[in-house]
Amino acid sequence: MPLLDLVLPFPDIDPFAVRIGPIGIRWYALAYIVGLLLGWRYVMMLTARPRLWPDGTPPFAPGRAEALLFFCTFGVILGGRLGYVLFYNVGYYIENPLDIVKTWEGGMSFHGGFLGVVAGALLFCRLNPAPVLSTADAIACATPFGILFGRIANFVNGELWGKPWDGPWAFVFPADPAQVPRHPSQLYEAALEGLLLMIVLAVVAWSGGLRRPGLVAGVFIAGYGASRAIVEFYREANPGLDCVVAPLGQCLQQGQLLSLPMVAVGLALVAYALTRRSASA
Repeated sequence: MPLLDLVLPFPDIDPFAVRIGPIGIRWYALAYIVGLLLGWRYVMMLTARPRLWPDGTPPFAPGRAEALLFFCTFGVILGGRLGYVLFYNVGYYIENPLDIVKTWEGGMSFHGGFLGVVAGALLFCRLNPAPVLSTADAIACATPFGILFGRIANFVNGELWGKPWDGPWAFVFPADPAQVPRHPSQLYEAALEGLLLMIVLAVVAWSGGLRRPGLVAGVFIAGYGASRAIVEFYREANPGLDCVVAPLGQCLQQGQLLSLPMVAVGLALVAYALTRRSASA
């Protein structure tokens, strides 16, 4: 029996969620919108419960979550695009600088978006003002929503596929020029970086973790970094970035190289939060 007969058929899903004549909304754009809106509402719910926060005081009023959403949205779009340009395809964009603004053609980096959100959150805290670490905790609780829907949208778009594999849940992605069965690494990321991390953060936050500023943010940063580093073993690397460094003979892809420092920073932030006094509600 041919190998291709053993793999799962790739779902025939239109990349556009909505079409009105020549205008349409792609699933990827819709995933960003839904993730941001759910995160916004979740932050409002958390900040409306003073007992969860240090000394019974949320970092900002629930009504300010809308302003935080604006800064984070701007940061994730600008940072995500610039991160992709600098981390994954800088040579091409040096030769074609006008293509940098063509975000509709794809090309976003989580690590760049993460740095953009950090910058946006710091600006939000400066203008409001609001405590940085507790604001970071609130953002961390909300972020897995966007990751979950974003990675599912990556799968629907048939992009960012995994490495060749002949296992029971392999897919042949329509845009893959090799047309070989591959890991659905997008779904692995949705499960680990999105759903699982969302559950872990909710447990930490609602069981008193928000009363230790920086704890939830540290768990998120370390958890995402570890999850992404693991999934990179199954994800097809960008051309030329499959072996950026090889410590002890083990090749690390660009995504792993960018994620491992997140683990170190996240664990350091967790340690810092745990050594501080836990503020009572």
